[in-house]
Amino acid sequence: MKFEPKKDIKRIIIVCLAAVIMALNIKSFVRTGGLYPGGATGLTLLLQRMGELFFHVTIPYTIVNVALNAVPVYIGFRFIGKKFTLYSCLMIVLTSVLTDILPGYVITYDTLLISIFGGLINGLVISMCLMMNATTGGTDFIAIFLSERKGIDSWNMVLGLNVVILVAAGILFGWDKALYSIIFQYTSTQVLHMLYKKYQQETLFVVTNKAKEVYEAIARTTNHGATIIEGEGSYEKRERKIVYSVVSSAESKRVLKAINEADPEAFVNLMKTEQIAGKFYQKPTE
Repeated sequence: MKFEPKKDIKRIIIVCLAAVIMALNIKSFVRTGGLYPGGATGLTLLLQRMGELFFHVTIPYTIVNVALNAVPVYIGFRFIGKKFTLYSCLMIVLTSVLTDILPGYVITYDTLLISIFGGLINGLVISMCLMMNATTGGTDFIAIFLSERKGIDSWNMVLGLNVVILVAAGILFGWDKALYSIIFQYTSTQVLHMLYKKYQQETLFVVTNKAKEVYEAIARTTNHGATIIEGEGSYEKRERKIVYSVVSSAESKRVLKAINEADPEAFVNLMKTEQIAGKFYQKPTE
């Protein structure tokens, strides 16, 4: 585990900022609306509310959230990456402590607005952490574990798991809050899909006269291989080559730039890939 001062200081600053935003979102939106956002956060709030309602005991957010993240943190250390997990622990602990000590500011009592804008902020914070190679904890660890082991975009699967928490909340505290919580979680997931694309793939078809140079540009930029297919241009009846490759959506802009530098005359068709099978290179998580 190597420490890189410039890179790691930037990561620490952004993770700390994300923790502050997450804590304020919980205090100002989630608790005001009585929502249960899913994951460890939603389960923590559910347990806190159960303690207050049934046992008249106020349980600190920090104790419950840290305890619930124990198993996901183990999964992170064991299967994902030590540095990744350490930054995630910073996010989990700092968010928990700030949620307990920061005051809440009521911006609106409209539950629909809270669900939408709270979900937007939640998705933004999760994306900030993931871009810095960290996570907010809980089901995020599980999603990344499944994505790296199975090669699939598993965030919708996590959305399904969170429905279980929402059903429990609906039975105990009313279905209106549970349904609004689904809007919150759906909005958060869609923002995540838009901003974080590491586990989404795109297919490249490049028609070119410089197949070798284009392949080398793809390999140099992404570490992915390519298949070169023989073809013929129907208009000029000239031999052409088609370079076929699959890359991460997060890499696509850099790949297109590299291809254009290798062959400015290349014709590129970039398509969203729904699912792949077989070996696909993923940059190792630290």
